[in-house]
Amino acid sequence: MADTPTLTTPRLTLREWRDQDRAPFALMNADSRVMEYFPAVMDESQSDALVDYIIEGWRRGYGLWAVEEKDSRRFIGFVGLMSPAWESHFTPCVEIGWRLSADAWERGYATEAAERCVSWARMYVDAPRGELVSFTTLSNERSRRVMEKLGFTYDEADDFDHPLTPKWELRRHALYRLKL
Repeated sequence: MADTPTLTTPRLTLREWRDQDRAPFALMNADSRVMEYFPAVMDESQSDALVDYIIEGWRRGYGLWAVEEKDSRRFIGFVGLMSPAWESHFTPCVEIGWRLSADAWERGYATEAAERCVSWARMYVDAPRGELVSFTTLSNERSRRVMEKLGFTYDEADDFDHPLTPKWELRRHALYRLKL
C-alpha cells in the first residue's frame, strides 16, 4: 500500500486511517442525517468494508484521508480524492469528496480540508483533462456550497443520473469542475 501523506490545516489533520477510526466512522454511516443524500445508511460491516476500500485505494497514489480536529484529536470523517470505477460522460476523472459527522457541520471544516486537498492535488495528481470533479444530488445544498466556495464551476448541461442508483429518487446529480 502507498503511504498516506499527512496534511494539515489551521484546525485539522488529514491523515492515514487507523483501526480506532472504524467505530466512529460506522456511527457516522449509520446516521440518517449524514447519509441523507445517499441511497441508504450503512451497517457496521458495510462501513468497515468501505474503510478497507479507502485504504486500498491509496495504491493509485491518492485517496481519502481520515480527518481529525487538531485540538481534540477527534476523528470527524473523511475528505479526499478518488476515481469512480463506473462510466459517465466525465470519466475517467479524479473526484474530490467529503463526509463529516453531523456535529462537525457548519464550522467550515469541509471547505478547509478540501482546499488543502486541492492544493495537494495540484502538486501530485495527474488528473484527466487537468481537472478535479465533484458531484452530489441536486438537492444537497450544503455540499454544493462547499464546491462553489472551492471555486468549482457548474453547468446544468453536465447533470447526470448516477449509474449505480438507477431506481433511486435522488439519482440526478450535479457535476462541478475545477481546473488544476
